Amino acid sequence: MLRNADVAHDAASTMKVAVLAALYRSRLSLETVVPVVNRFESVTGGVYANSRAADSDPLPWSLLGGTASLRRLAERMVTHSSNLATNLCLAQVGQEAVDRVWRQAGVTGSSSPRGIEDYAGRAAGVHNRVTALDLVRLLESLEPDVLTLLQDNVHRVDLATGLPSGTRLAGKNGWFPGLRHSAAVVYPHDAAPYALCVCYSGPLASGHDVDDPAARLLARISAGVWRRRHDLGRGRPVA
Repeated sequence: MLRNADVAHDAASTMKVAVLAALYRSRLSLETVVPVVNRFESVTGGVYANSRAADSDPLPWSLLGGTASLRRLAERMVTHSSNLATNLCLAQVGQEAVDRVWRQAGVTGSSSPRGIEDYAGRAAGVHNRVTALDLVRLLESLEPDVLTLLQDNVHRVDLATGLPSGTRLAGKNGWFPGLRHSAAVVYPHDAAPYALCVCYSGPLASGHDVDDPAARLLARISAGVWRRRHDLGRGRPVA
């Protein structure tokens, strides 16, 4: 089932899935310990930094000036949506590897050519964009180990809220004022798994991680798809 599935939206934190996949597919050991810094190279050639106030995860900030393993940073990137951890992982794996993840997924309208909060890059016209269908394609291209990490996402609002309690899903959401996206593989106990993605850009999105009218909208859509789960073909995307 597809509806406006090829409309492009700002990627927000959904691009963190591509960074995770690039890290997993790289030759880097996840036990590699790296410095925790807040200074990154912009696509414009300058430097930029993340905002602590804009980050949903305080833990990596408590490590600033110290070190952390790539495994720990990768986990916080997708379980708590840490912006700082994302840019630290991206700096290690490289932009080319992330671009390759998108290409391997067979996307047609999505890419994430810059880091989180690289506002100079955005001002220069370099945008992270996704479509709902491409996010489904990305999920379907992931290795089982990567999907397992996505099952630990603590931000269980929007799509997860529309499912019966205890339903297993592996996914990532993203939000800020004017935008709420969520993409997940849902594992019903009585039907085949299915991939579901909803991208919303509009006035309902408050930018709050939990108390967001747009999140409630996505939950209602998720509940509607759940009720039709037996009608979905195996592996059929919903976007």
